[in-house]
Amino acid sequence: MTLSELESHLWESANILRGPVDAADFKTYIFPLLFFKRVSDVHDEEREAALAEFSGDDEAASFSENYRFQIPEGCHWRDVRQVATNVGQALQTAMRGIEQANPHTLYGIFGDAHWSNKDRLSDSLLRDLIEHFSRIDLGNKAAQSDILGQSYEYLIKKFADATNKKAGEFYTPRSVVKLMVNILDPREGESIYDPTCGTGGMLLEAIHHVRETQGDIRKLWGKLFGQEKNLTTAAIARMNLYLHGAEDFQIVRGDTLRGPAFYLGDNLATFDCVIANPPFSLEKWGEEVWSSDPYGRNFAGMPPGKSGDYAFVQHMLKSMAAGTGRMAVVLPHGALFRMGKEGAIRQKILGMDLLEAVIGLGPNLFYGTGLAACILVFRQQKPKDRKNKVLVIDASKEFKTGRAQNELLPEHVERIHGWVRDYTDVEGIARVVTLEEISSNDHNLNIPRYIEPKVEQEVLTVEEAIQQLREGAQAAFAAEEKLVAILKREGLLI
Repeated sequence: MTLSELESHLWESANILRGPVDAADFKTYIFPLLFFKRVSDVHDEEREAALAEFSGDDEAASFSENYRFQIPEGCHWRDVRQVATNVGQALQTAMRGIEQANPHTLYGIFGDAHWSNKDRLSDSLLRDLIEHFSRIDLGNKAAQSDILGQSYEYLIKKFADATNKKAGEFYTPRSVVKLMVNILDPREGESIYDPTCGTGGMLLEAIHHVRETQGDIRKLWGKLFGQEKNLTTAAIARMNLYLHGAEDFQIVRGDTLRGPAFYLGDNLATFDCVIANPPFSLEKWGEEVWSSDPYGRNFAGMPPGKSGDYAFVQHMLKSMAAGTGRMAVVLPHGALFRMGKEGAIRQKILGMDLLEAVIGLGPNLFYGTGLAACILVFRQQKPKDRKNKVLVIDASKEFKTGRAQNELLPEHVERIHGWVRDYTDVEGIARVVTLEEISSNDHNLNIPRYIEPKVEQEVLTVEEAIQQLREGAQAAFAAEEKLVAILKREGLLI
């Protein structure tokens, strides 16, 4: 099956749900079904291989070590397909059975969808949906992990487009993700952490980056970490990584600011690459916990109760490994210049000389907000020639205008990455600024303070200038005649 055929078939499953189920909830049902079918089909392939290896010995072929995931009796896709009534209950029982049989890998992976709600999911609708998925083989031979993974990402993007405003809670445009990962440049064997991982796009892009730079992605297994507050989204992230072929990772459901999942005693765990697109200016982010944070994440100050931007920044800075640690975070532009508590935190962080670059992006790139955002890049150990300096980039014109959403194209990503890599002045676009100058500006990082737009001067020949003068004079005379005529008609001029 080609990628486009698989994508269109999967999207058609969403159309079956359309009507009884709101578009914002498509992902709650479609992704668990897709993963259930995938696990069942791969299990069948593994059984065929085991029977061949053990010369048809059914007992030997049933040993658990022959299978990546265990499927208990009665919990296979074909078992549910044979059910005619109470289909939702059968689905729920099968999914919970698989989760319980694989407690260390699949616990809670199917989310918390209410499959037995017949007002929303009638038996006939679920049978149609199951038959639709049954028409395609999702085993490894028919749908290799890279093809299936791309189709899964396609669905995530389609669901994001369908819900727009709500999509910002779980989806970061993949071109922005690629830019951030390119800047951090993760390598094989390094640990990567996303404290607000959504559907897992940043961790996946890190895998792709290591593969594209000729690294061994197997050396990333056991080194991918994410935390996500929303149960459904956390489950989608785990399915996403599995369907892309990732073998060992940790995605934990939970509130990163109130209860970080990765720590060693009284210290947060640290990672080589820390990357995130946290919710912009989150209210009720956990101020009550941070007043006496056991991990010391308020080292630069207490963020205001109505905006958690610098709570996420401080958490991420605390999560950077000594020496190798680097970090990229998406923030609203206001985080660059808001004063008060945030201004004091910004001053303290700037004084630590960890901030390497500020990148201002164009408007309407993110779901749920038309506002422009920025990327802050930090590094635990900056090169000598970058110490006490910050690269400020105005990339606000780097985008393709779209009807609902603007987009960073590959050429935009490459240009911006090139400016960061070169770390030098570019007229009207980039400037290396000293911490001393930033201090003289009250630690305000607002980009227009440091970069003046390049003024394009039009150069005319003498003939062109004379022609423009003639056309301007003619237009002025015509306007004067028209005005005189109107005044005479109204009796205001004799």
